[in-house]
Amino acid sequence: MISRHLAVPLSLLLAAVTVSAVVYGQLETGDRGILPLDSSGTLEVSGIHVDVGAADAQSARFAGWRIAQRQGFRVLWAKMHNAPLAQAPNLPDGTLDQIVSSVNVEREQLGPNRYIADLGVQFDRARAAAFLGVEGGQVQRTAPMLLVPILVTGGTETSVELRNAWQKAWAQYRTSTSPIDYVRVSGLGADPLLVNAALTTRPGRGWWRNLLDLYGASDVLVAEVQLQRLYPGGPARARFIAMHGPDREIVGGFTLTSNSGDVQGLMAEGVRRTDELFGQALSAGRLMRDTSLDLPPPPVLPEQPIAAQPVAAKPASTGTAIQVQISANGDVNVYNFAMAHLRTMPGVASATPQLISPTGTSYVLVSYHGDIAGLAAALSGRGWAVDFAGTVVHVHSAGNKPPPLPPPPPPATAAEPQPAAQPTGQHP
Repeated sequence: MISRHLAVPLSLLLAAVTVSAVVYGQLETGDRGILPLDSSGTLEVSGIHVDVGAADAQSARFAGWRIAQRQGFRVLWAKMHNAPLAQAPNLPDGTLDQIVSSVNVEREQLGPNRYIADLGVQFDRARAAAFLGVEGGQVQRTAPMLLVPILVTGGTETSVELRNAWQKAWAQYRTSTSPIDYVRVSGLGADPLLVNAALTTRPGRGWWRNLLDLYGASDVLVAEVQLQRLYPGGPARARFIAMHGPDREIVGGFTLTSNSGDVQGLMAEGVRRTDELFGQALSAGRLMRDTSLDLPPPPVLPEQPIAAQPVAAKPASTGTAIQVQISANGDVNVYNFAMAHLRTMPGVASATPQLISPTGTSYVLVSYHGDIAGLAAALSGRGWAVDFAGTVVHVHSAGNKPPPLPPPPPPATAAEPQPAAQPTGQHP
């Protein structure tokens, strides 16, 4: 039996364990993160109301879906061509069956011989393109725009920090036929820290530039809804406001009510009409990117006086590159004397050994001020046996010994002084 003094602490312990389990469950399963639907391969028209009677329930449903396909194609054609619904063509049911990918039931009531429903029709983009008169089913769209959905209820502003009906409605909205290229966040990862209601009021343009670059967008759209309920689960009233830009310029707004308390349906209709507001603002030229989001131009540097650059002297010509092959024929002195002749020969700027073989064939790169015939003649005049072809001169000794070096030129002597002239007259 538990004593009276232990009853309260035990109850607190059980409550703490319960709260811990709830928190752990929330952390484990996650209470945020609704991935947006990918509608890139389909074109959808939603909110088609049908009311059909027939002999039985199945026939009534089939007839209702047929009517939804016909009306859906006409609505889609009028929307993509920006034309009245009366100008939209009527396609046969057989053709519609081929281009319709699915029929979504939003709400339906099925009776013995009557079918009442709100339906959505999805058309295959590739197959329907030819009948819609749009190449590839592509719609002219804006640059990517970051969408921030904000729900205001109970005095609290929420974006993607927690799952809510407003974010869910935007995640489930199919944007394939919208002229706005939305960038919708899922609420996973760092999204709650970067995209939330508080940060949309930041005036700093540096923050907005970094945020838009991170999500690959060029502008920002804010969709806010103020939800009020008469009592939990009762009638609901929602005020929707569409805003554009980092300064939250109001584009438009409207109010919807739901007496049945269907908040999710209310939000879905709000998303559809908010998208229409953004589309109308785009047509009116009101969704222009704020120029303050662009990077500021670099500062203008002061002009520096340009000093006159001295004219560089042209480098002296290094001469013609000629390869000289020296055949020693087993005599080391042949290579040494040949190098000495090349380095002391007039007109030779340089003689650089490339491959040295004192008793074989050595290769020397010679820079000579003249042509190859002149170098060959100069070597031949010093007693070498020479033959040449192209840019190669082959040198070897004409006798048993290499020719000696010519004697150095005599040093220049100073002119002898002339005797001073003797004065005329008689000697003492």
